[in-house]
Amino acid sequence: MVGIVRRADWALPESAATPEHVFVDRRALLAGFGGMIAGAAFGGAVPAARAQAGDQTLDLYPAKRNAAYTIDRPLTPADVAGRYNNFYEFGSHKQIAGAARSLKTRPWTVRIDGLVEREREIGIDELIRAMSLEERLYRHRCVEAWSMTVPWSGFPLARLIDFAAPLSSARYLRLETFLDPDAASGQRQIWYPWPYVEGLTMAEARNELAFIVTGVYGKPLENQFGAPLRLALPWKYGFKSIKSIVRMSFVDERPVSFWEQIAPSEYGFWANVNPQVPHPRWSQAQERVLHTGETVPTLLFNGYAEQVAGLYAGLDGEKLYT
Repeated sequence: MVGIVRRADWALPESAATPEHVFVDRRALLAGFGGMIAGAAFGGAVPAARAQAGDQTLDLYPAKRNAAYTIDRPLTPADVAGRYNNFYEFGSHKQIAGAARSLKTRPWTVRIDGLVEREREIGIDELIRAMSLEERLYRHRCVEAWSMTVPWSGFPLARLIDFAAPLSSARYLRLETFLDPDAASGQRQIWYPWPYVEGLTMAEARNELAFIVTGVYGKPLENQFGAPLRLALPWKYGFKSIKSIVRMSFVDERPVSFWEQIAPSEYGFWANVNPQVPHPRWSQAQERVLHTGETVPTLLFNGYAEQVAGLYAGLDGEKLYT
């Protein structure tokens, strides 16, 4: 069945979005051996190298853009977004693209377990090829009060939930990233509760905006973005969008997430964007837009209130915005 697409009031026609070729720095595209074009805009491997590493999904990109998910800001240049990333598995600084190359994303399996009809493991390429990919333009708002605008490729999380076939008793989705201290030096820091864990209610996970990401800027996802499989939850602070997923567990108790374990007074389970609720150490009223030099007002739910506000009706007493 084909659903009716409702364009949100923050959306623009697809033609209004800045295409990648307008803003990608030409110097970021370097001619390589044999005429190959290097993917320096991402600080990562070229597509041919990904194929040599066993990536069997290259032919799926670029995915067709879904015009229902466009935005009112220019896209962040690919080379900027690819070199300004939080990924604590590889360090607490932003320029972790080089270190993240050490993560081998093939072979890669995702385990689906917990309250499901049948527990299973599936290879990443089989999983991606079982889904129909699309591109969505999303705002991304970090809890640190900076933002960017990204063209993610992937598929709705709800589609993966249907594939997993959870039982009716499942109330939450628990997501877990890889654990490999040999490849990820940050995971050698024993004061962090590795591996990284995040969680959602089933209602949040089935919301139309919840998106499993496999690619970015029309190409397979590079490691610093959370290859080969990450989550995008554009109405929440970025730390909720877990990277490099290896496990999905359907559970009946609320998961305690990575940052919630470390500092529950600063990073809660919900982490919805709200300019009126400050972080304990800084304001969330405004955000620094990467590459523009601009600081702009932050929007409730990062501009996605129409789609998600109803998820939180009746949750009085919950700390929805930390």
